[in-house]
Amino acid sequence: MLNSSIIQNFAQELQSARTTKVQLRQLSKSHPEATLSAAYAIQKAWIQLEMDHGRTAKGRKIGLTSKALQQTFKASEPTHAPLMDDMFFVDGAELPTHRFIAPRIESELAFVLKKPLKGANITLFDVLDAIAYVTPAIEIIDSRMQLIDPQTKEPRNAIDQVADFAGCAGIVLGGRPMLPDAFDISRVGAIVYKNGSIEDTGVSAAVMNHPVNAVVWLANTLAQTGEYLEAGEVILAGAFTRPIPAALGDCFHIDFGGLGSIGFKWH
Repeated sequence: MLNSSIIQNFAQELQSARTTKVQLRQLSKSHPEATLSAAYAIQKAWIQLEMDHGRTAKGRKIGLTSKALQQTFKASEPTHAPLMDDMFFVDGAELPTHRFIAPRIESELAFVLKKPLKGANITLFDVLDAIAYVTPAIEIIDSRMQLIDPQTKEPRNAIDQVADFAGCAGIVLGGRPMLPDAFDISRVGAIVYKNGSIEDTGVSAAVMNHPVNAVVWLANTLAQTGEYLEAGEVILAGAFTRPIPAALGDCFHIDFGGLGSIGFKWH
C-alpha cells in the first residue's frame, strides 16, 4: 500500500495532467508496489481535489465489464469511478477537442436511479426497482496516464485504469429514455457511425450478460466499504462497442434502435 503522501501527490499529478494534457507514467510502473486498493485511494483523493475546485459527483461509471477487457487489463472483476458534473455533454453538442488528450468514444446504457441502493446482497430485481429510467449514452474515454509505458513497452493494467478515473473523461446522454420494464435491456443494439460510415456495432448483453448485472456488482462492491448509490445518480453500465478514436472535425451518430440516437461533432 502506498503512503498517504504518495497517494495525495499522485492525485494532484493526475489532476494536473487533465489540465496540461501531459500524460503521466503509469502508476504501476512509477510505483510498482501500488495495489488496487491504493489506486482507489488515489481516485478518492482526486475526487476530493475536484470537489475542492467546485465540482460535484453526479454518478458513477463501471468499467471492464467484459471478460476480454478484464484479461487485457489483468483484472479479476469490473472497476468503477465517478462521473463529475463537468463531464456531461448534451446530445447534438460540439465537443471541445482541446479538453482531451486522446479521446475515444464507446456506446453504453445509463441508468438514472429514483431510490437509493444501500446495503449488501443487492439483487437484479432490487436494481430494476430502483431505476427511474434507462437512456442511451456515449462515454468519452481518455488517458491521463500513458497507454503504453515507453520503458517496458507494457500496456496499462487495472491499477492504472482505476487511479485514472477508470479512463472516464466525458458522457453524452440522449436518445429516448425509457422505463426499465418497457423493453429488454439486454437486447439493445448500437450502430456507430463516424463521418457517415459504420465503425462498429454491438449489443448490450455484452455487458455482463445483462447491463443491470453491472449495477448489481457496483452496489454490492460499494457496500463493502460502507458506500451506496443514491437517488438521482447516473450509472454508466459499461461499453458494448469498441473504443473509437475521435479527432477534430469528426462527426458521430450512434443509433440505439428503439431507444433513439445520439449525435455530436468534435470541434
